Amino acid sequence: MVKHQPLQVYEKQVLLSLVTGIYGCRWKRYQRSQDESSKWECAWFTILSSSFLLLLFWTYFWLVAQNDFNDFNWSVYNHSGEWRDETIPIITSTTVGFIYITFLLVTAFSKPSSSFNNDRLMYSSLFWHFSIYPWVNSSISTGFTRCCKTASEAVTTYIGVLATLLTTVSGFVSVDDVWGDEWEIILVSLQFTAPFLHIGGLVTITAVSWLVAGYVVRKERSNFQVMVLAIYILVLLALCLAPLTFTCPCIMDRHVLKPPPLIIGRRGAPMLAPENTMMSFTRALQHGASSLEADVTISVDGVPFLMKDHTLRRTTDVSKVFPSREHEDASFFNWTEIHSLNAGHWFLESDPYWMAKTLSPKDRSRIGNLTICSLVEMLRLAARANSSVLLNIRKPAPEHPRFRSWFMDTLWTLQKAGISQRKVTWAPDTDRGRVRGLLQTTNEKLSVEEIRHRGITSLTIHYRKISYQDIQVYLANNVSLTVYPVNEPWLYSILWCSGVPSVSSDAPQVLQKVPYPVWLMSHSAYNFIWMSSDLVSVAVIMGIFFFQKWRISGMQNYNPEQIMLSAVVRRPSRDINIMKEKLIFSELNNGLGSTEELSLYPENGHAGYSHGGLSC
Repeated sequence: MVKHQPLQVYEKQVLLSLVTGIYGCRWKRYQRSQDESSKWECAWFTILSSSFLLLLFWTYFWLVAQNDFNDFNWSVYNHSGEWRDETIPIITSTTVGFIYITFLLVTAFSKPSSSFNNDRLMYSSLFWHFSIYPWVNSSISTGFTRCCKTASEAVTTYIGVLATLLTTVSGFVSVDDVWGDEWEIILVSLQFTAPFLHIGGLVTITAVSWLVAGYVVRKERSNFQVMVLAIYILVLLALCLAPLTFTCPCIMDRHVLKPPPLIIGRRGAPMLAPENTMMSFTRALQHGASSLEADVTISVDGVPFLMKDHTLRRTTDVSKVFPSREHEDASFFNWTEIHSLNAGHWFLESDPYWMAKTLSPKDRSRIGNLTICSLVEMLRLAARANSSVLLNIRKPAPEHPRFRSWFMDTLWTLQKAGISQRKVTWAPDTDRGRVRGLLQTTNEKLSVEEIRHRGITSLTIHYRKISYQDIQVYLANNVSLTVYPVNEPWLYSILWCSGVPSVSSDAPQVLQKVPYPVWLMSHSAYNFIWMSSDLVSVAVIMGIFFFQKWRISGMQNYNPEQIMLSAVVRRPSRDINIMKEKLIFSELNNGLGSTEELSLYPENGHAGYSHGGLSC
């Protein structure tokens, strides 16, 4: 009888051979003994699972953060001083890492069936030792060093998993440093995705029940089994009751849905043309924007012009025209110098929204000749289109020549443009006594009492700073709201269902194509889906537990370690003899000691094995 390695007869299984080969270069068809997984193997599986969960959260974050990609690049620019699209390498590495880790984890949880002699089915599951399947453990640990020809092959998977984990962790740290406020978008997005994540969670926990049931219904009993079952039940109960905590504005009756929010072109349509240029504002109006928003800076000679940045480096060719002044504040240039700069080449070269390649030759030519837009040009465009404007005015520094006259410079420009003062909203809310006839707004989140005290009629606020409850309080007190930046249909849908009257967007061409909230469901319909999915999930889980208990109780008790060569018919076929010889020679090649003797010639129909003089 062979005791060094249990010999088993297999059916041909291409998938199992492929997966074990990819994991640990195990291209030979034999199975490792069903021994207890080592602590190292369990720890390595924990690392793999942790990497998957981190990457899952990381991927979800970047999916919903698409709304703010431009703000992310702006944050990186403020830290590095260089404008480039940093989202491309992040998205690429996240996609590759997630696919890689998911592949490893899925194949680890997959249990290809093995057929033994007499067609007996060997039962094993991930939770048999509460670790990864033994054949996977072998591949990601000892299988490397046994089967791989070189050391580099043996550590490929280790390096891949650790590199993915470390890259993800470093990504978390970097985002928290550069873009820490963006984490709040996770909570905002749950107002839209929570019902779907709930169903996905039920599907996942129902699938996991097969593994949990296989572990807890065994004849052997332990405290650890009880703890696993208790944790599973608590997670299932929490998931079933989770919808009680959801705040989803789009779960509402259709007849109370308000008109869609008005769209304000934030710096025009910066995805279609360079921001704060006449072409950008024209494109915004062409794509359904009812208002225009611009950032206003006062030049050294008192001309208001449109510029978001404090310097001219990012959006003009100042480094070529005035190389010694490229880091100088934009407000310290005069209008003649400012108007001489090109404001379109950067858009074609950096392609911040991946749109430059879709432009026609005529549009590329127009963009290549754009200059910085003055405030009076934009106001005249708005007046001709009968559109309102929202002005974010950057007050000059105390040392600026126009520090005391900036207000009159701006007011004179409004009068020169011929636009109605009721069409102009002024921010920030300073010099209230001097701003008469103009609407004032603030970017601060204020109480209703403070808003009334300041005489403000509207709020222009970031979507992360306001909740659904805040929106309802403001609307109930007749406070007009403009929420920014809103670039994705899912966020636009949430705000639409919440009753927000207007949004400021970098992508009016995208929101224009949203004629209705992405999804809208009545309370009764959602309650039915919620209850039904919970009941179906619980019923399936109970069925899986009963099936697993029946399956194990009806299974014959035998240990694969006790399978003997004599289990095969006394006169086996030539193919089976060849299989035995290959398996035995494989053990010899793996280093049987000199004191071990293994006979290929059966005595009385049995193979012989001796160690230190002992024979069987």
